Order: sequence, then C-alpha cells, then structure tokens
Amino acid sequence: MSKALLRFIRLSPTKARLIAREVQGMNVELAMASLEFTPNKAAKIISKVIASAVANAGLDAKDAVIVSCRVDAGPVLRRFMPRARGRATPIRKPTSHILVEVTSRSLQETQKEKKIKTTAAKTVKKSSAKDTKATKKMSEE
Repeated sequence: MSKALLRFIRLSPTKARLIAREVQGMNVELAMASLEFTPNKAAKIISKVIASAVANAGLDAKDAVIVSCRVDAGPVLRRFMPRARGRATPIRKPTSHILVEVTSRSLQETQKEKKIKTTAAKTVKKSSAKDTKATKKMSEE
C-alpha cells in the first residue's frame, strides 16, 4: 500500500470531502475518469493526488484500487474586510490536507479474504460457546 499527501491546499475541507467520499474504494482508472468530468476545484486536485499515489506505488491505473481518500482540515487563514463606520468583519480562508492510499487489486482481495475467514472463525467460536452452555443447562435439568 502506498500513499500520497498534499498539504496546505487552499480548499475548504467540507467541499473536498464530498468528492473524496465518491472515489473511496473505486478502481483508480474509473475514479480518474469520473473526476475528470466533475466540475469542482476539489476534483481536479484530488485526481492529481491519486495520480501521485499510483506513481508512488509503481502500479498501473487498471490494477490499483483507492483504499482511502481522507481530507483533513488545515490551518485557517484569517483576513479582515473593511465595513461601514470603521468596522472590520473577519473572513476565514480554510486550508486542507488530502491523503490518498492506493493498493493493488490482488493485495486488497487477499486482505478481504483474511477478514472473512477471521470473522467466520469468531462466529463459529461464539456459536459453539452458546451450544455448550445450552447442553450444560439441558443436562442439569
């Protein structure tokens, strides 16, 4: 798994999260194609970060999958705008940090299989524990 991090980008984290949630878990090639036609500033920036993560991994876009696309809030630039009667009102210019993690498709499938096996083993243990309690109660009666 490889990742790419873009920090201090002048973009609102809430607006960027809307786009980041769409591409999470998608194939990289499909995500890049959908972001290309999305008319947002965030879409253009996130597509560049995804391309960087794929290049860091040394994978082909067809074989890569986006594991996570996270947008964190960065520091807020505070500016002031002059208003009537000598007053000033604050203006907030938010920044954000974008983190994209990419892995190969085959690696992700093996990880899913491991999770399925472990959860199946846990449920078998729980059900066998319940069965032993039930048999103990029946034998006592």
